[in-house]
Amino acid sequence: MDKIAVIGAGVSGLSVANLLKDRYQVKVFEKESEPGGLVRCRRVEGNLFHICGGHVFNSRRQDVLDWFWSHFDREKEFVKAERNSVVVFPDGLKVPYPVENYIYLFPEDVQKSIVADLVALAAEGQDGAANFEEFLQKRFGKTLYELYFRPYNEKVWRRPLGNVPLTWLEGKLPMPSVAEIMYNNINRVQEKAFVHSSFWYEKNGGSQFLVNRLAEGIDIEYGADIHSITRENGQWTVAGESFDAVVFCGNIKDLPGMLRGVDTCGKIDFVEDLEYHGTTSVLCSIDANPYSWVYQPGSNHKSHRIICTGNFAQSNNAPGKMSASIEFTDGISKNEILDNLSRMPFHPQFIDHNYSRYTYPIQDSHTRGQVAALKEALSSERMYLCGRFAEWEYFNMDVAMGSAMDLCKTL
Repeated sequence: MDKIAVIGAGVSGLSVANLLKDRYQVKVFEKESEPGGLVRCRRVEGNLFHICGGHVFNSRRQDVLDWFWSHFDREKEFVKAERNSVVVFPDGLKVPYPVENYIYLFPEDVQKSIVADLVALAAEGQDGAANFEEFLQKRFGKTLYELYFRPYNEKVWRRPLGNVPLTWLEGKLPMPSVAEIMYNNINRVQEKAFVHSSFWYEKNGGSQFLVNRLAEGIDIEYGADIHSITRENGQWTVAGESFDAVVFCGNIKDLPGMLRGVDTCGKIDFVEDLEYHGTTSVLCSIDANPYSWVYQPGSNHKSHRIICTGNFAQSNNAPGKMSASIEFTDGISKNEILDNLSRMPFHPQFIDHNYSRYTYPIQDSHTRGQVAALKEALSSERMYLCGRFAEWEYFNMDVAMGSAMDLCKTL
């Protein structure tokens, strides 16, 4: 059997290892002391802390669903939940998500302005957007754009939305027509078309339970901070061992400093300029509420969303508490966190926080082509890229699994 090294024991690396282990001798190298990457969790004062986000599972792809459930007992180990998300505006107004389906909940003057925008869009047409800003304005009109879409997304992405290419967010954007928006409002339709309108969540241990299960039976070397991956005489050397192939599920920005013995003909040079955002996740206790996600477009504080992980599974909460993970883009000090929490809804009380330097890869109009060219150059040497930061794509958990499945079919 060929030997394959997998770099990284996050969702992508563990998916690859499981998909290949019956055909190849697979060894995974992970720099941390446990698996998980961005989906790792830990217990703090009895509360489950998703150190970066609040990860749930569902998928549009039947092959991903089938593969996933072959590793878990859906009925015994998971609960199914309906997404109950809300947008909280600075004046305290709460409007369910997606906001365009609930125009009737806004003040009367705002309703009239939104409807006028939609009528104009129906006449002008909704196609032809050149960037994210134009897309949002052509889909929802300028009133909703200024009330919600612009301030919320500028909090997340920290840049003018006119500078954000649509290709980056392809497949993640709502695409309602004016007719659909009006129909949904007239008939009080709750949107269920998006992939996580319902989701599965682990009864105990959150996404750490998921990756721990996927790590079972896999040869993983923990504490392996790989500094070089060397190609010599048709073999790869990783941590002193020889391998026939490498699947790199780490961060592509680290790759130029690791690669030895491979001429990429300059196709790797672009990675130095790749942009990204980090996330500060704050574990809090909050007031009891019925929500799963709370979106916050207001400028009175810096957080863009509250993920009510305590509502995903009761086991996530310490006795008598309701826990949540509150997100801030990039780094923020504890003093700043405490100051911001004092102005947020549901009276969040600080428990712990974690800063992840890399969470959101940012593309420009050239990124996908550049990554594709690098993939082609490396695959000729039997090195393959897989995962959110290896492929520089904004992957959710299920999309990362799907990417691993697609790759492993080609090996």
